[in-house]
Amino acid sequence: MNHPHSPAAPKPPRPFYARPRTWIWLAAAVAVYSWAFSGIPFNGIKETAWQITKAIVAGLFNPDWNYVYLAEGEDLIRGLGETLAIALLGTAISVVITIPFALWAARNLVKLRLLSGASAFTLSLIRTFPDIIMAIIFIKAVGPGAFAGVLTIGLNSVGMLGKLNAEALEELDMGPSEALKACGASRLQTIWHAIVPQAIPFYLSFALFRLEINVRSAAILGAVGAGGIGTPLIFALEGRTWSRVGIILLGIIVLVTAIDWISGKLRKRLVEGRG
Repeated sequence: MNHPHSPAAPKPPRPFYARPRTWIWLAAAVAVYSWAFSGIPFNGIKETAWQITKAIVAGLFNPDWNYVYLAEGEDLIRGLGETLAIALLGTAISVVITIPFALWAARNLVKLRLLSGASAFTLSLIRTFPDIIMAIIFIKAVGPGAFAGVLTIGLNSVGMLGKLNAEALEELDMGPSEALKACGASRLQTIWHAIVPQAIPFYLSFALFRLEINVRSAAILGAVGAGGIGTPLIFALEGRTWSRVGIILLGIIVLVTAIDWISGKLRKRLVEGRG
């Protein structure tokens, strides 16, 4: 028998499908996607699309192995090497430029809200530019080639790296920093001995993760003239030499897979070392 003054048992929570808010959000999502699909003109799949698709697939299974290395002129090895060089140099540039922006955007390290807000806004502004548009701008400024690709990768990566590093800095343990301040350490000494040791592992981890993305981006930027393997890929597509398209796509797949695997191993070690 229950005691007359005993508290009532709590009601079990209603399942998500019994909540009005769930159906409101579902209706809103259906409305948004219906509006999005209604704005896409669709006239069916042309017969040439299937022909081109089959030709590309046939090229993947019958690649032009002679294009892997040529004694003279451009070949797959040189194109992939240039793509990797663009990604590495661009990532290195962004890693260096990101340092001050990440420090200024971290609100727990910068007490001046105007400075942290301006840095965060600058990083957001950089992220709004698509890499293709930025590549076209740099091509107009410095001319076509790998240099434009390096500048595009370097500047375009600053926005995301700066945001990730600033958020990571805001999650740091400030105990060592406060202890050093209490001992009379200067701000530079506090940053060097308390902030930097905690920041380096995730800083390098983010840089490796961005390198994976940059290798993919560098493989595409050649389509607009920013160097790398994308340039011969576009020429092969325009010339309908599907066997060459096949070997280039296979080369890109191998390169990206290798970079992803190496980067994943290194990031795993960094995370384990940090733990």
